[in-house]
Amino acid sequence: MIVEDQRDVIAFLSRGETWGSVNATVERRETHASVVFLVGDHAFKLKRAVRYPYLDYSTADRRRHFCEGELAINQRTAPDVYRRILPVVRLADGGLALDGEGDPVDWLIEMQRFAEDALFDRLADSGRLDRFAMESLADTIARFHAEAERRPGAGGAAAVADILDGNVRSFAGIDAAVLDPSRVDQLAPASRQALTAVAALLDRRRSEGFVRHCHGDLHLRNIVACEGRAVLFDAIEFDPSFAEIDVLYDMAFLVMDLEFRRLGRLGSVLLNRYLDVTGDCHGLATLPLFLSMRAAIRSHIDAAAAAAHSSNEAAIELQRGASRYLDLALRYLRCEALTDRDRWAVRFRQVPAGAGIGTILYAATRRASRSNRFYPQAARRCHTGNPAGSMRLQRSGKPAHL
Repeated sequence: MIVEDQRDVIAFLSRGETWGSVNATVERRETHASVVFLVGDHAFKLKRAVRYPYLDYSTADRRRHFCEGELAINQRTAPDVYRRILPVVRLADGGLALDGEGDPVDWLIEMQRFAEDALFDRLADSGRLDRFAMESLADTIARFHAEAERRPGAGGAAAVADILDGNVRSFAGIDAAVLDPSRVDQLAPASRQALTAVAALLDRRRSEGFVRHCHGDLHLRNIVACEGRAVLFDAIEFDPSFAEIDVLYDMAFLVMDLEFRRLGRLGSVLLNRYLDVTGDCHGLATLPLFLSMRAAIRSHIDAAAAAAHSSNEAAIELQRGASRYLDLALRYLRCEALTDRDRWAVRFRQVPAGAGIGTILYAATRRASRSNRFYPQAARRCHTGNPAGSMRLQRSGKPAHL
């Protein structure tokens, strides 16, 4: 919910003269948690004064703290994009200025602007993502996960339970006109049942080093193609528990996002390539729960964004998306499918925790490998126990075993 009036700051940042010319073009991009102002070759991100169960930007001091955190965290993967933070100050005459003398009332992250058509969600919408893009992206994520710091004090079954509790609280704040309460009520018990089934595996993966400081919000809209490579940006800074997670939970967001966009086949390519590069096949029984959690989070975020958005048309579209994400979250827990068509279905019931992991990958790639459209090596190697030791990353030449 919005807890502070930022209309004067947003109006100030929307004016061309703020950026040096009354004729300067200022474009805005809004989410439930931020407003981004696009000016020339630069982008300036303002955090909204909002408080949700999972996020608190309610004061200027908190917004400064999280701007600093976002800058540091994202310079791991996008150092050429994230530049510095700037204050918006109140002058003695009551006016506002950028980075001048006065009391800071808000803070901005200055970023290098990139072509929005190069965002992976735009590439997906225009049909420009293919198997080769997915394989390259999988290599980038595998390298990032391999270099990410381990977090042995985070993750595990208890952390997943906390996320599920957070989802319950977030859905409780959604108006019944946005999401059907009867469908929302089905999610929590089904999620708890799935957690019970894989709790021991989750704890074992934490002890084995698979919980790391990951991205935390790894979907297509937070990836951009820059100079021929995939760049991950906008990693989560506002709550360490959202980013200090199992690497497969980080990857699950992308797989779910691709299926939501009816690109499940590309999701299978991405997942298979990642597993082939990393050799991390033994946590696959967690995927139904991880995928459902990702869809559920996206559902309540879009529902909240629908209520806050200034455009009625955009709000309606967000509401529709929230409903579709909720359907997907429930479907994953019924173990129906990993991909978007029944004939490409992966039956997670065939994958008991800690055993028979290769079945899921074989099921995902069996048909497609006949037409050479998927990447079936991971299925064979996981099924035989070979950890894919010969696979090497593009550019770095370093293996990405976790």
